[in-house]
Amino acid sequence: MTTPPDEGIHPFRIAVPESDLEDLRQRLDRTRWPDELPGVGWAYGIPRGYLMELTRYWRHEYDWRAAEARLNRWPQFTTTIDGANIHFLHVRSPEPDAVPLLLSHGWPGSIVEFAELIGPLTDPRAHGAEGAPAFHLVIPSLPGFGFSGPTRETGWEYRRVAAAFAELMRRLGYDSYGVQGGDWGSAISRELGRVHPERVIGVHLNLIPGGAAESEPTEEELAGLSAPERARALASWERMREWNRDRKGYADIQTTRPQTLAYGLTDSPVGQLAWIAEKFKEWTDSAERPEDAVGRDQLLTNVMLYWLTGTAGSSARLYYERTHADYWGRPTEPSTAPTAVALFPEENFLVLRHIAERSDNIVRWTELDRGGHFAAMEEPDLLTADIRAFFGQLRAGGRS
Repeated sequence: MTTPPDEGIHPFRIAVPESDLEDLRQRLDRTRWPDELPGVGWAYGIPRGYLMELTRYWRHEYDWRAAEARLNRWPQFTTTIDGANIHFLHVRSPEPDAVPLLLSHGWPGSIVEFAELIGPLTDPRAHGAEGAPAFHLVIPSLPGFGFSGPTRETGWEYRRVAAAFAELMRRLGYDSYGVQGGDWGSAISRELGRVHPERVIGVHLNLIPGGAAESEPTEEELAGLSAPERARALASWERMREWNRDRKGYADIQTTRPQTLAYGLTDSPVGQLAWIAEKFKEWTDSAERPEDAVGRDQLLTNVMLYWLTGTAGSSARLYYERTHADYWGRPTEPSTAPTAVALFPEENFLVLRHIAERSDNIVRWTELDRGGHFAAMEEPDLLTADIRAFFGQLRAGGRS
C-alpha cells in the first residue's frame, strides 16, 4: 500500500544547537589565511585585511542568538512539496482587505533579505502609512537554501521552484495573490505569473530576466529609440560586457561544478563568508565595503543561514539545474500577468523597457535614484513604497 504524501503544514522554530556554534567558533579560530598581492584592493577578490576584520567581528561580537530570536518573532512553518522540504514565514496582516503576497529571494540571499519589509507591508497603519495597501506575506526559503535545504534529488531549477510555490499558496488557501522578487526570485515570480495568470494578480520585480542588452545594440535598434533610451541601451551593453569580463566567474563555477565548490565552502566558514560578502560589495550601492549598503549583522545573519544548514552546495545547484534543463536556450515565453519593474541604479544589469516589453506585460516602470541588487536590504523603504504603489494601482485599475 502506497503511503500518501504528507501535505501537512508544520510549525517550525529556529533552534541551532550550541555545539554547532562552538564548532563555528573553533573553525574561525583555526582559519588558515592565504597570501595577498599588495595594493590590489578588491580587483582579485575580497581583500584579506577586510575579511580578517569581518571574521574577527563574526567570532567575537556578532550574536547569533539575538539574530535567531529576531527571526523567531515571525511565524514559521515547513511542508513537503514535490519531495522537498519547504521552509517559510507566513505573516498575516491585521487588515481585513490585505492582499496575499509571495516574496522570493535569490542567491546569495535568504529570508533575511525581507526582514525590514515585513512590518511595513503587513501592518502599514502601525508604520505611519494608514490607508496604504496591506499584505499577508508568505516568504519561503528556496528549495536547497537554508532551512529548505539541502535538496535530495536533481532537477530543482527555477520553474520547478515556481510550481512548488504555487502549490504552497494553494495549501495556504490563497486562490489569488501577488508575487515579488529579485535575482532568482525575479525568475520564479515571473514564471508564476506566466503559468498562473488566473491566480497571480500582479508581478513586482526589482530585476527582470532577459531585460538587459545581451548583445551590442544595432544602428537599426538604436534608431527607433529616443535619445535617453539610446544612451541607456548603450550603457546597458557596456554593463553587460563588464559583467561578462569581470563578475560572472562565480556563476560559471556554480553552473558547471557546484559539488566541487561545495567542499571548500562547507568546510571553511571564512570561505563561505568570502564567497558571499564579495557579492554584497560588488552588487550593492556601496563605496568601500558592503557595510556602506547593508548592515554588518544583516550580512552575517544571511551567511549564517548558509553555514548552519550546510547548503552552499545545494543552493549553488540551482545554477546547474537551470542551464541543464530541457528548456534552456529557447526563447522566453511571454507573460500576460500585469508586471511592475522597480529599477535600482546599481543593479548588476541595466534593464531596458523596450526589451522587457517584448515578453512581459509591463504596467509600471519605476527608476529609483539609489540602491542595488539587494534592494530589500539596501533600500527597504523605497521597495516597500513601490510594492504598495503597484498593488494599489492594480486595485484602482490604473497604469503608469
